[in-house]
Amino acid sequence: MSLPVSGELLAGRYELAGTLGFGGMSEVRRGWDTVLRRAVAVKVFRPEADDDTARRFHNEARTLARLSHPGLVAVHDAGVSDGTVFVVLRLVEGGTLRDRIADGPLPVAEVRELGARLADALAYVHEQGVVHRDVKPSNILLDADGTPHLADFGLAHLADTTRFTRTNQMVGTAAYLAPEQVRGDAFGPAADIYSFGLVLLECLTGRREYPGGDVESAVARLHRPPAVPEDLPADLVRLLSLMTSLSARRRPSAPDCAHVLRTGETVARAAGSAPRPRRHVKAVAASAAALVGAFGLAWVLTPDQAPATSAPVETTSRTAVQSTTPPPNVPVAATVTTEVVVEQPAAGPQEKPVPPGHAKGEKGKGPAKPGKGKP
Repeated sequence: MSLPVSGELLAGRYELAGTLGFGGMSEVRRGWDTVLRRAVAVKVFRPEADDDTARRFHNEARTLARLSHPGLVAVHDAGVSDGTVFVVLRLVEGGTLRDRIADGPLPVAEVRELGARLADALAYVHEQGVVHRDVKPSNILLDADGTPHLADFGLAHLADTTRFTRTNQMVGTAAYLAPEQVRGDAFGPAADIYSFGLVLLECLTGRREYPGGDVESAVARLHRPPAVPEDLPADLVRLLSLMTSLSARRRPSAPDCAHVLRTGETVARAAGSAPRPRRHVKAVAASAAALVGAFGLAWVLTPDQAPATSAPVETTSRTAVQSTTPPPNVPVAATVTTEVVVEQPAAGPQEKPVPPGHAKGEKGKGPAKPGKGKP
């Protein structure tokens, strides 16, 4: 199994050029469709990838094939050519939202416009019964006009189905996981809203809200809410606080988010407003209490890839890291080892990590209680 050499065509149709992005088991190449005479992005699957990665790769193609929205990266073709599995995607010329944030915080007006467009795309995705599960800046592509496109549906699942990548494995990116994913609870579209809220907050502050190692980053959100700047417009403070609520039922739906971002109207109480799947995903075998209490976690790391200009590549290099020391102020309730698939975010502008259980500028205080201090 090998990619075509210079002058050869993939599937007798696609000329491959330079690499746009790459990961552990796949890469995105600039391509030319010789039949339709148009530039495309071709995501090719490396032969040494494992079965889980192959399933995610095919899952992305199948998921995108059933979705059609201007805020998504469209799939044009998929198949196998001489043993090489590939997906042909719309080519989005530009960088990622992660690249844009690296240049500094975005103006409020720009965040409103970008956020409303992304909320529209998420609303459509959720209406189709799909949960993305990996909303983050590197999975949001910006075209030449700055229009955002949600990409990389390799971890997506249908809301009415149960899907595991492997027994007792949960997928996502540690810095953007929703609390219910960290606790091992059932989750649905509201998990995307939480991740989306952290993305918008990062756009406004220029820094990741929960930095640090994977375990530290994931658990921190259970002990303190995100620090939403008080000098933001009141509607944004309210919206971001609700989007990142510990309670999934308090989070607004994607259409509600789009409405507030466009109009500036304060979002109404959002309990139960987010679309709920007919059957939730049961994330891990361990109970929430055991997961948070013992926190003996085997994190399977998938390091963040280099920015790509189309369809960021899912990375799959795996290194098991065992953590058996509970974070500060977390009682040990049981001994549990839970394997979680996460992505180690790339380094970026970050503040000094705040130890779990301590709010900024506070000393000697115990962990925040869930539901306290939230709108």
